[in-house]
Amino acid sequence: MSLTVPELTDMLRARGEAQEQLFSEARRCRAAARGDVAVLRGVVEVTNLCRVNCDYCPMRRDNTTSNSIYVLDVEQIVARAREIHAAGIDVVFLQAGEIPKTTKIVGEAIPRIRELFNDKVEILLNLGNKKRSEYAYLKDQGATSYILKHETSDPELYAKLRHETFESRMRCMEDLLDLGYKVGTGAMSGLPGQSLESVAEDILLAKRLGVHMSSIAPFIPAPGTPMENDGYGDVNVALNAIAAMRIVEPTWLIPSVSALAKTRDDGQLRGFQAGANVMTVNFSDPASAGKYLIYGKDRFVVRREHATRALTGAGMTVTGSVFLRELMGTGA
Repeated sequence: MSLTVPELTDMLRARGEAQEQLFSEARRCRAAARGDVAVLRGVVEVTNLCRVNCDYCPMRRDNTTSNSIYVLDVEQIVARAREIHAAGIDVVFLQAGEIPKTTKIVGEAIPRIRELFNDKVEILLNLGNKKRSEYAYLKDQGATSYILKHETSDPELYAKLRHETFESRMRCMEDLLDLGYKVGTGAMSGLPGQSLESVAEDILLAKRLGVHMSSIAPFIPAPGTPMENDGYGDVNVALNAIAAMRIVEPTWLIPSVSALAKTRDDGQLRGFQAGANVMTVNFSDPASAGKYLIYGKDRFVVRREHATRALTGAGMTVTGSVFLRELMGTGA
């Protein structure tokens, strides 16, 4: 559906009965496009090292000396993928801080993972900005899809928070799409200095880019960062943004992210009620999971039992990778 910034902004403001009506329409769109099913992803967090110095992230470059650093090797990644396979999940999600060496490590692990799954697996990556040649190499190795969140569509705010240019992010996004990846993007809501109109623009940017997945997460002020004393983003705005995204593009894969659970116990359940259809289950080794400080040391780590409760509460069932089925010619 084609919506304007004012129309989307009104959706983001919805509360009470208006919000429930918004969620109901989002669920209707989801059911019509893909059914009341959700994709489970199994994530392995490869390293907490990062070259970028984002003001909101505890894994920022300036924090390296105070963090307990780890980098998984190929054997360790494959071992975690084996756990994902045993759990019956066919999306292996490899996520890491943004450093050059992940290209080689992940690239060498991908064929091993594909062999483990007899090629019936979606390899989803989230490794940040890389050269086009690196994206091409990873795809040749067997990567299927890639998440590269734009974080905010406001170039000035982007530069202020990430100390890099918005244009460099967009160039990477264009490379990924051009190379044939199934691409996801996403943003944060409730950032200091961010307007609701800017969040609406985030949704429209994802639509214009022609991505296959989109997400939204409420801003979480993390300890040990320049933004640790800023206020939490409004969860209702993030939930309404999920619903708005579903209405704008019913076929998108939209996750109910762990940041929703960080701020309210039923946050991820409400994400599904707002129209989400993806959940990421953490399969990182417990020894390293506590070091991946995406929201700080007390972040909420999603395990299978939590995912099952949220899905059951939302009246949804689990499905396999929709992209894998499309590639195999069996429909969505």
